[in-house]
Amino acid sequence: MYVELPDSWFSHDFVKSNFKITTQEQLKKIKNMNLQQVTVDLDKSEIKEPSASQRSLIEELPQSKIADPKFGKAPKQWSSEKLLTDDLRNVLDDQKLPPEDKSVAVYKHSINMMEQLLEFPTAENIQSSKEAIYQISDMVMADSDTAKNMLMITSHDFYTYTHSVNVGITSIMLSKEIFKNTDAHDLRELAAGFFLHDLGKINIDPEVLNKPARLNDMEMQHVKTHPYQGYKLLKAANALSEECNTIVMQHHEAYNGSGYPRRLKEKEIHIYGRICAIADVFDALTAERSYKKAMKPFDALRLMKEKMIDNFDNKLFTEFVKIYL
Repeated sequence: MYVELPDSWFSHDFVKSNFKITTQEQLKKIKNMNLQQVTVDLDKSEIKEPSASQRSLIEELPQSKIADPKFGKAPKQWSSEKLLTDDLRNVLDDQKLPPEDKSVAVYKHSINMMEQLLEFPTAENIQSSKEAIYQISDMVMADSDTAKNMLMITSHDFYTYTHSVNVGITSIMLSKEIFKNTDAHDLRELAAGFFLHDLGKINIDPEVLNKPARLNDMEMQHVKTHPYQGYKLLKAANALSEECNTIVMQHHEAYNGSGYPRRLKEKEIHIYGRICAIADVFDALTAERSYKKAMKPFDALRLMKEKMIDNFDNKLFTEFVKIYL
């Protein structure tokens, strides 16, 4: 069942407030939260019509009840104001909050923000997401301890929204090291580009995007349109800065010229694109999918160095390794 928890996104042990229950442990955690109500979204659940026993299971939750279209649940709405909530502002401004707690809170918000954006990619929400990303970027730049902790708690599922956040955080961290002695780069816009690099995937057929096997040539060509799809979405939203344009269009270019969409190579690829390409591949390797287990970070870095180094700018890759040491 797909559940929606009413509590604030950083007040519980789950990465997100909305998710599908897949283990008994998750159910036990929810039962111990003493919630007033748990919403079960049947449209997103594998169980479309709960049986009597399943309804009984739901009702074991303290003071809970089923809420779905048949029980008068209103259509789910979402406002861009949720992208930069008071909760996030308070966390970012709290100087006394330990880095371990702040990193969890900011990471959870980032996941929720990207999930909602990819579900409702309106021009207003794209603009609003950039404002939230600016604030997250400022925190990463100013608070090294919290940023480092965020690297350690990244989730390893491969939903597009999780991947976007992981690539965003690691790319900002790498940019921070590379550009620390210059003010010639707009790190806020860089962060926006890194977080939104895969925005165009919302226009890719989900069955192709989530196919648990190797894609055929036609499917691969379809997937390869997502950089241009992202470019179009940002342009239509009047959110296409030079940095976002470069990152969205070049994050799949490879240093040896084997990438896409333009098969650029070496210094033909802007340094912003080269940064994002490294973070993008690393997160793909360390993510768990239905057809492969997640690699440990060290193993992924070793594979990138021994088998894939021609794909990357070697100097940037060396700096990337350092942020995980």
